[in-house]
This record gives sequence, C-alpha cells and structure tokens, in this order.
Amino acid sequence: MYRLEEETEADWWEVEALYDLCFAPGRTALSSYRLRDGVAKVKDLCHVLRDHDGVLAAVIRYWPVLVAGRRVLLLGPVAVHPTRQGEGLGALLINESLAEARRLGWERVLLVGDAPYYRRFGFEKLEGVEMPPPTNPDRVLGLELQPRAWAGVRGKVERCER
Repeated sequence: MYRLEEETEADWWEVEALYDLCFAPGRTALSSYRLRDGVAKVKDLCHVLRDHDGVLAAVIRYWPVLVAGRRVLLLGPVAVHPTRQGEGLGALLINESLAEARRLGWERVLLVGDAPYYRRFGFEKLEGVEMPPPTNPDRVLGLELQPRAWAGVRGKVERCER
C-alpha cells in the first residue's frame, strides 16, 4: 500500500537524494534544469509516493515553461527508487498527476524522454518545439490535455517566471 501526497518543503532533501540515486551525475547540467533554475515548481502537481512505513518510493515534479508565449507544463523529473522499479509506480504518478493537471485547467504538457515509454500516456514527438541545446529533438514529447492544445504552438522553450 502506498500513500500519494503533495511534495512539501520537508521532503526536499529526500527527493533530491532519490533523484541523485536514479539519474547520472551531472543531471542538473541538462537543458531542462536551466529552464527550472530559480522558477517555482507547480506545487499542486509535485507528488511523492510513500510506502506504509513512510519510505519514499517515487516522486514526480512539474515546472511551468513558455512556448510561443503560451504556458506549458514541463513534466519531470519522475523517479522510482531502484528497489521499487517494475511495480508501476512511475505510471501511477504520471497518470494521477496528468489527471490533476487536466482538472486544474492546464492545456498542454512537454517532456524530454523516451518516446516508447511515454507513448502509452499519450505523448507524441513534437515538431517545431525547441528545447535548449543540447537536446535530441526526437526526445521532445508533448501531450494535449485539451483538444488541439499544441496546434500552432511552435518555437523555443523558455523559462516562465510565473
């Protein structure tokens, strides 16, 4: 049994430790981190998943960015503790948070990731949306939370001061 909770300030160190464990050294040098630096995360969509003993099993975060002057959710990072991988926890976090984003009125989501994994959630390769370099354009994926939300939204992904 797991508890899904909104991430709090008290979770910060534990969440960062999980990200360090799950991702390669230098993760904060990636282009997506430059878009997040100094920008408040979308608090209502940042969640932790804890087991019955309160141990952190998985986490997901979202950040606001701009594409062609339009607000977009930047999903990630999402991480699952290595001892909990294969239990569907990442999918649970993604599905729950996307449903909440839709309920809150967000229109579109962007991420940099593996298309074969994220396709099952409805993400598709975005044409004409440019993440800061160095980012492989084949890994720039988007999801419409509202019909035609990505129609005509093209250009560079920029920081959103919210």
